[in-house]
Amino acid sequence: MKVTNYQSATIDPNSKGLGNVPGASVPLGDAGRLEWNLLEEDVSLPAAVLYAERVEHNLKWMQDFVTRYGVKLAPHGKTTMAPQLFRRQIETGAWGITLATAHQTRAAYRGGISRVLMANQLVGRRNMAIIAELLSDASFEFFCLVDSVEGVEHLGEFFRASGRTLQVLLELGVPRGRTGVRDTDTRNAVLAAIARYPDSLKLAGVEIYEGILKEESEVRTFLRDALNVTQELAAAGRFARTPALLSGAGSAWYDIVAQEFAPAAQAGAIDVVLRPGCYLTHDVGVYKQAQSQILTRNPVAREMGVALLPALQLWAYVQSIPEPGRAIIGFGKRDAAFDAGFPEPSRHYRPANGGAPREVAASEGWEVFQMMDQHAYLKIPAGADLKVGDMIAFDISHPCLTFDKWRQVLMVDAKYRVTEVIETFF
Repeated sequence: MKVTNYQSATIDPNSKGLGNVPGASVPLGDAGRLEWNLLEEDVSLPAAVLYAERVEHNLKWMQDFVTRYGVKLAPHGKTTMAPQLFRRQIETGAWGITLATAHQTRAAYRGGISRVLMANQLVGRRNMAIIAELLSDASFEFFCLVDSVEGVEHLGEFFRASGRTLQVLLELGVPRGRTGVRDTDTRNAVLAAIARYPDSLKLAGVEIYEGILKEESEVRTFLRDALNVTQELAAAGRFARTPALLSGAGSAWYDIVAQEFAPAAQAGAIDVVLRPGCYLTHDVGVYKQAQSQILTRNPVAREMGVALLPALQLWAYVQSIPEPGRAIIGFGKRDAAFDAGFPEPSRHYRPANGGAPREVAASEGWEVFQMMDQHAYLKIPAGADLKVGDMIAFDISHPCLTFDKWRQVLMVDAKYRVTEVIETFF
């Protein structure tokens, strides 16, 4: 199976949010030679933009955080689905990449990722076949979750027939939550089912997802229960991997998971793996709020200096000002997340057009109040200094559902020069 070299993969001129691509192929990582500059209108808007310095800051911040706790990092790749960014996370020190589906796993593998924790159940014959094909490469390490006897039996039979061995993690869940076993009897039944397939299934550890819980006390109770189960199974010799894995942590409670699981990691018997994903680009909405709470309650995070920075924006033109108090902006639901709040105006730039260009902060009182497929409605105060053709940068809430609307995303430097094109695989 060929692994893609993303230095040679080329810019697709049919993608939105790009500048002029010449006839000759241009590698993604070589976009700088095209000399596109966002503010000089070399790029077709709307465009999704990553700020290189902020991405680098966020990469190092989270890696520093987990290092201070002595735990490992496997960031959730579903946020960006960009193997170029996965590789930067690995190069900065990540243990592996977390993903959610067989398709995502294959994209990561072909992008050069050699260890994937699929924080999901592996269900369906073709999905199992994709993973079995990847496991023909002995250097590729893979884990998935199990929470039912039926699921274990499907995996056991398929991988026995394929001649491959699959590492599985027992998923623990909570009532009215998502996936994961809910009680001791189900847990024991799943463990017994795994034991019936000694040649095709190996119990490698325990996994939880605490993000569906709302209260810190509930989260801590769940984490402590999971740690107790893991330690009991380890003491009984039930794990086929040494050290066994214990994995949790989305982007909202990763500090609590680090606090609760770190002692087990420091004891050396268990590899603790945290899985936050949104830290890479952060946002000004749901994850900014979550990070604010983390900084309030976690002394390690507070003493690390400048915290996570929003590194993803959407740039678009003012398309029409049809009546006082309202401007129509040239982006919509096809371009930015809207499930966790509308994009927020951040910067306002007026191209030269024969005069002097200028960039300023977006004015007070500007607010997106409605979005359609390709249009956003911006409320503006009476007399606002805004013209058709002006450019506005919007911060977003929930980066996951912004990235999935873009096949290619621009990386820019501090002077808005495009240095790289990032390809996604949704």
